[in-house]
Order: sequence, then structure tokens, then C-alpha cells
Amino acid sequence: MTRYARITGTGSYLPPRKISNAQIVTQLAELGIESSEPWIIERTGIAYRHFVDEGVYSSDLAFEASKQALTAAGLGPEDIDLIIVATSTPDMVFPSTACILQNKLQALSPTSHAIAGAPAFDIQAVCSGFVYALSVADAMVCSGRSNKVLVVGAEVFSRLLDFRDRTTCVLFGDGAGAVVIEASDRPGILATDIHSDGKHAKLLCVPGHVSGGQILGDPVLKMDGQAVFKLAVGVLEQTAKACLKKAGLEAKDLDWLVPHQANIRIIQSTAKKMGMSMDKVILTVQDHGNTSAASIPLALDYGVRSGKLKAGQKVLLEGVGGGFTWGSALINL
Repeated sequence: MTRYARITGTGSYLPPRKISNAQIVTQLAELGIESSEPWIIERTGIAYRHFVDEGVYSSDLAFEASKQALTAAGLGPEDIDLIIVATSTPDMVFPSTACILQNKLQALSPTSHAIAGAPAFDIQAVCSGFVYALSVADAMVCSGRSNKVLVVGAEVFSRLLDFRDRTTCVLFGDGAGAVVIEASDRPGILATDIHSDGKHAKLLCVPGHVSGGQILGDPVLKMDGQAVFKLAVGVLEQTAKACLKKAGLEAKDLDWLVPHQANIRIIQSTAKKMGMSMDKVILTVQDHGNTSAASIPLALDYGVRSGKLKAGQKVLLEGVGGGFTWGSALINL
């Protein structure tokens, strides 16, 4: 029997502190920087973003999203035999956020200690991280190495923002999304396609690091917005076509597109290049901004829980991020 990997549960979590464009504009004005709510909406499509409070970390957001995904799949932590967390904002340098999440999941039930032996690791591919993690999980399940995998995208990008830079501080927020992937005799993840090109590393980066107990370099997000936009639209079209080709399908066969929720203009341009109506695009960027590796699973969970995404539909997930990284995953729900 051929083994396939299927998504059997989804979950998501946004921290309670909801930040409006008006609040961002006020904060910028206090620094002597001019901006406006219409300017933000027109350029980004973002109305709100969520920020964590002091003492809240990526593993905390991942934990809440994971609980929802496990419940939706009808499983407990003890059933999971692999944990993958996609994040660019880990709780600490090491151990991995996945290991910290694993420890938190053990406290859910008396039998949850069984998860202690499962491998757990992080993937760092910035905004493409969730698609990268899905690709790894698919390979692990299809090869028989894993049976039930928890895949999470979790970020606290608010701590990387420079609020003197109005072109970037309005874009990003915090959140987490999770899926449970299980072995099945029915096709679920139909194809994945992932890429990177390190020559574009400086287009989107946080050029700081820890050395000798101090932060060296600049520990806030830097982005060449125009260059990122141009590159993103091109590679997203390429990976979408490549993924569909691997599955022997075309764009017209898709029921939904679930893109990385980075910017409304990138999403609209990508949909147009694929010949898809925006009515077939899951759009959540207005509610939480760019949450990096969390944005695709956040949008996927919204689509499932809203009833838009239904069993048997073909859905394309795609993302692009710093590295430069990009990729896509075609799934049959």
C-alpha cells in the first residue's frame, strides 16, 4: 500500500493585544514620523496586527495553536511522533522552540509523557518556513519514518521591529498556526516545491547576532521593499506552476489559494498571474499582518473553521521570505 500524508487537524492562535493602524500612526507621530491610516491600508491591506506581552514567547503561541490542531485531529500529545516548528524568532538561541513546545505539551494529560521520546526540531526559512516544514513532514510520513506529525509556524516579529522605519513596522505581527499530519492510504499532500537563493540575503534580514554576551550588528528588521515585491511575485508564480506540474494539475484545477499573508499587493499580483479570482483566495492579512512562518497556517485554519475550505478540495499553499526562500505545497483536503 502506498503511504500518503494528510492534514487531519488545524489550529491557530493570535495574542490578545490587538494593535490598530491608528495606534501605529500615533506611535510614529511621537517619534516625529508622518504616516496615516489610509496610507497603511492602501500599501499593505493591513488593518490590525497582534503583539505579544512581555514574557510571552513563540513556544507559548505554538502551544495554543497546537492544542487546537490536536483537538481537531482527535489526538493527544502522546500520539505525536515528530514535532517541527518553523520560526525565525525562537525562544532562545538553543534549545529549539520545538523542544520547548514538546515539554509544554507533556503537561496536558497524564499520558502525555509519551511524547518525550519523539524527535523535535526547528526549521528557519523565515516566511517560507511553514511550507518547508510541510515538505519535511510529508517526506517523513511517506517514507514510513513518522506516522503523526505536529507542524507549527510561530513568530514574535514585534520584537524585531524598528518603529522609526514606517515602511516595515506597519507590516508585521505575532501569531501561530499548526497542523497535524497523519499517514493515510488516500493522497493528501499531493506535491511540494521549495527553493532558496542566498545572493538575495540582504533584501530582507535582521543583521544582528549574539557574541560574548552582547548583541553585535543591528538586531532589527531591514527590508528593501521594492526589490522584495518584484522578486516575490516572480518566484511565487514559478513555484506555483512547478508544484502543480509535479501533481499533474493546472491552476484551473485549484479550488483555493492560501498564500503567505505578507501584503495585499503581492497576494493580488500572484492571484492575477495564476488566473485566479480573489474570491478563491483566503485572505487574512487585514486581521494580523505579516506573521512570517505563522501566516499560512493561520490562513489555512481560518479557511477550515469558516467553512470555506472543505474536504476533497484542492488547495495551494505558497510562501516567500528572507534568505531568499520560497516554496509551495499542493494539498487535497
